[in-house]
Amino acid sequence: MDETQRQIDELVKKEGVVLFMKGTRQAPQCGFSAKVVDVLDEYLPEYVTVNVLAEPAVRSGIKEYSSWPTIPQLYVKGEFVGGCDIVLEMASTGELDDVLGVKRPELRPPEVFVTDGAVEALAGFHDGPGKPVVRLEITSRWQYGMDFDQERPGDVKVEGPKWIVVMNRTSAKKADGMTIDYVKGPGGEGFKIENPNEPPRVKLLEPKQLAAWMEEGKPMEVIDVRTPEERATAKIEGTRLLDDEARHMLEELEKTHTLVFYCHSGMRSQRAAEQAIAMGFTDVFNLAGGIDAWSREVDSSVPRY
Repeated sequence: MDETQRQIDELVKKEGVVLFMKGTRQAPQCGFSAKVVDVLDEYLPEYVTVNVLAEPAVRSGIKEYSSWPTIPQLYVKGEFVGGCDIVLEMASTGELDDVLGVKRPELRPPEVFVTDGAVEALAGFHDGPGKPVVRLEITSRWQYGMDFDQERPGDVKVEGPKWIVVMNRTSAKKADGMTIDYVKGPGGEGFKIENPNEPPRVKLLEPKQLAAWMEEGKPMEVIDVRTPEERATAKIEGTRLLDDEARHMLEELEKTHTLVFYCHSGMRSQRAAEQAIAMGFTDVFNLAGGIDAWSREVDSSVPRY
């Protein structure tokens, strides 16, 4: 047994529950690791995780130690339990309750709101008998998926007068208070999800939608993160440069105020928008395609460069 194997052996025998995974408990770096973390979080307030991406020797060593070719790997009381599929299967049958010595808590179905517009759209897309059954998925990165499906064993079900939404437990834990809407706007139409549980993140804003907001006088700050030289070449009227004065304004601004950032193509403004999220702002947008897209789609008098 080499040094890496010895360290792994010592760790799994010392700690009650150890998960070797890609990423961390707070930020999994693969979907399989995220699924196991979601399951364990239901059972345990604390357990040990090892990020194999940060330790290449452990990444290869754990596969040799367990004779198991994939990550994640779960150990309980020094014994190898299995990978993602096995853990999920054991959780669904209740076997994981016995392994961990903890009963999985009951999950109350979340409250989900479906607007009249969404109900009408679902009815229009649905071509089967009865109420449309929609499967909702919310990933660990708060990305959403919706598709027509059937109820499956273990699903959490929420039913309205003209619709049924089904989801797995992981998604259900993130869905309480969520609203499903169907909207039409300058950028097109589609389903829109508003979820009060979702942590703030940068949202993309289409140029035509920004133009509509400016036309209606929506309260917001639209901030140009390019250089003064670029701004002298082309700018969106009614916006301001991210200079020292603008930075001071951001420090004093209410964190719920709407912010829109733009640059030439959207890359620099994405970074600036993420910094605004880190400052505590909750309604932050990045102009899709930057001023170049604005010139093409909204105002052709703005020079392209």
